[in-house]
Amino acid sequence: MLQEIWRNLGELIGAGSDSLTVWQMGLRALIIYIIAILLIKAGDKRFMGRNTAFDMILAIILGSVLSRAVTGNAPFLPTVGASVLLVAFHWLFAVASYYSDWFGTLTKGRASTLVKDGEIQWDNMRKSHISRKDLEMALYSNGRVTDIGEVKVARFERSGDISVIPRDREREPHILEVSVREGVQTVRIELTGTDQA
Repeated sequence: MLQEIWRNLGELIGAGSDSLTVWQMGLRALIIYIIAILLIKAGDKRFMGRNTAFDMILAIILGSVLSRAVTGNAPFLPTVGASVLLVAFHWLFAVASYYSDWFGTLTKGRASTLVKDGEIQWDNMRKSHISRKDLEMALYSNGRVTDIGEVKVARFERSGDISVIPRDREREPHILEVSVREGVQTVRIELTGTDQA
């Protein structure tokens, strides 16, 4: 019974055929699409987000391998099996990276500090291949900072993003009200940041 179902499905998707019809390729695409959704769910959607090169490599390879099953350039079942193994290994590597800093650095790279207390760390800028213009653009877009001196820390993360922590802006007092009652002077002030209107 199971063999007959598989044989019928094999005929529908053109298993073993040198040329596929539009319908066979469409059915293969639908099946691969469903399998890809299940693989992404099994992989916790990590590799479809903005993560490290480690995650991007899997997305590229997985797309390439699965596309071969759609076009018939590789046998259907072994291709799906290889895709499942890729996601499983990616998941195992992610778990190993979580428990081992050494393995995490090996597979995902390491973050580096680009700015510390308003000072550019030029050695790390050179190693990361980040120009001053790239840094200034990232500071503005990620932290709304226009002056490097206003940055407490800026890091080039393993994902390729630049994260920014601005310095605490000094708070200046703003006098709201001065009053005198029964010989006592009262001054009400408000502390505001320099970036507020």
